[in-house]
Amino acid sequence: MWYLPCKVFTVMELLKTKLFMPPVPSEMVHRPRLVERLLDGFKGKLTLVSAPPGFGKTTLLSECFSLSDLPVGWVSLDDDDNDPSRFWTYFISALQQIHPEVGESAMEMLESPQPPALETLLTELINDLADCGDSLGHLCVVVLDDYHVIDDKSIQKGVAFLIDRMPRQLHVVISTRVDPPLPLARLRARGQLSEFRAGDLRFTPEEAAALLN
Repeated sequence: MWYLPCKVFTVMELLKTKLFMPPVPSEMVHRPRLVERLLDGFKGKLTLVSAPPGFGKTTLLSECFSLSDLPVGWVSLDDDDNDPSRFWTYFISALQQIHPEVGESAMEMLESPQPPALETLLTELINDLADCGDSLGHLCVVVLDDYHVIDDKSIQKGVAFLIDRMPRQLHVVISTRVDPPLPLARLRARGQLSEFRAGDLRFTPEEAAALLN
């Protein structure tokens, strides 16, 4: 068992704009080949978009979801989110952008004066997701943008726990500058991981010409 810190964050203390998907820039090079790959990868559990800054990770994801009717919850992470209570409050809030009733009991646990063990919290959340499977629809997606800022080991362990056990209706997208310490090899071997690296995100000659023009 691993435990949440005593500090409790309520929904009212969250910065709501961190839950907004960034708008697609008005002037940009559309990348339908990558959008198609992204959508195809949602059949698994995790999509990893890992590349240095400047490769258009966030813009690509925003374009993908602006062109799709998939329900999506978004969290733009920052250094302050290395607190497990704060991180999971944001995560559940992103889910509730898709379905307001999902994670209600888990959120109550987070807001209690004595939060439970993190494994207990995540088990409750996963069971709730499974119970709400029909109302969630065929698929919903949660995007964790700028995940490289997260270095708290208990958060990493919790994300791995969630991805390994979450129901098929949920897909997680992680956008990061460096690979996270998650069981990527196991997910890759099981065909549950879709990956986008710097080489995938580089412009083709046609896209470069469109950018310059």
